[in-house]
Amino acid sequence: MAAMGAMGVMAAVGALPAGAGSLPPLPTLGVPGVPELKPLTRYEAMRLGPGWSHSCHAMLYAPNPGMLFGRIPLRYAVLMQMRFDGLLGFPGGFVDRRYWSLEDGLNRVLGLGLGCVRLTEADYLCSHLTDGPHRVVAHLYARQLTLEELHTIEISAVHSRDHGLEVMGMVRVPLYTQKDRMGGLPNFLANSFVGTAKFQLLFALKILNMVPEEKLAEAVAATQKPKKPAIDHVAVAAAKQANELAAAARAGNEYADSGENQAAAHATAELAEQQAAGLESQAVLEHLAAVPGAEAVVAELQGQPGADTVLEQPVAEAME
Repeated sequence: MAAMGAMGVMAAVGALPAGAGSLPPLPTLGVPGVPELKPLTRYEAMRLGPGWSHSCHAMLYAPNPGMLFGRIPLRYAVLMQMRFDGLLGFPGGFVDRRYWSLEDGLNRVLGLGLGCVRLTEADYLCSHLTDGPHRVVAHLYARQLTLEELHTIEISAVHSRDHGLEVMGMVRVPLYTQKDRMGGLPNFLANSFVGTAKFQLLFALKILNMVPEEKLAEAVAATQKPKKPAIDHVAVAAAKQANELAAAARAGNEYADSGENQAAAHATAELAEQQAAGLESQAVLEHLAAVPGAEAVVAELQGQPGADTVLEQPVAEAME
């Protein structure tokens, strides 16, 4: 089915035969949330002037009968690659039309990144004008392989010249969506893609009947739902610091209370020393009365034997 879909698209976008009438409307993506790119035929792309650049990329895929966890059908294995800049894209690159045809230039780049695959004009899928200030036409080729052939290419890519340099590694696109509605294709689409790669992936999956259009729309919509607000680590740290300062303040108050008790104990020891030295007890008690928290100590000292005799002496003198 996928191969038949590809043949239909290639027939619609192939070279315009001499004397032929106008072509039928070119297919569009039509997925909400994904900006549409202007499609054009290969014939139209080849007639563009020298001020245009041409990028050619290849989507290699294979039917995959495997089941994830024994229950989720994998359906197809689709190859993309992680680039040197951390972006996802298809194998390929820019082709200098002064020296190469589209296919020859593409195969030259694929030889550096994959090492063992050559595409032809029969693998041509579509062309689109890119957004932005640069005048670039993005061409996409697609070839269906067997799963064994695809696996051979994955192994060959590890030994290619660009592996570990311009290409960090090959990845397979998960075409399923898990029960949480994010695992699989939605999470994959949430990654960053280079240029038109994300659009080309969705377009090819739709045109080749690899994923139903409604499933593509659901996957794209899932990536556009507002995410839970991220934890503000600065605010958390500030709140933690405020709690620590409050705890330190409470500890300081407790320390101040214990300091008053220590001052009272020190005053008691001082009184004993002053009594032993024969100092006036009234002056000592007045001194103690000025010490915060020493009231109980003064009352206790006034009730001790001998203290009344000392305290009565200045009172008798006053009566005289």
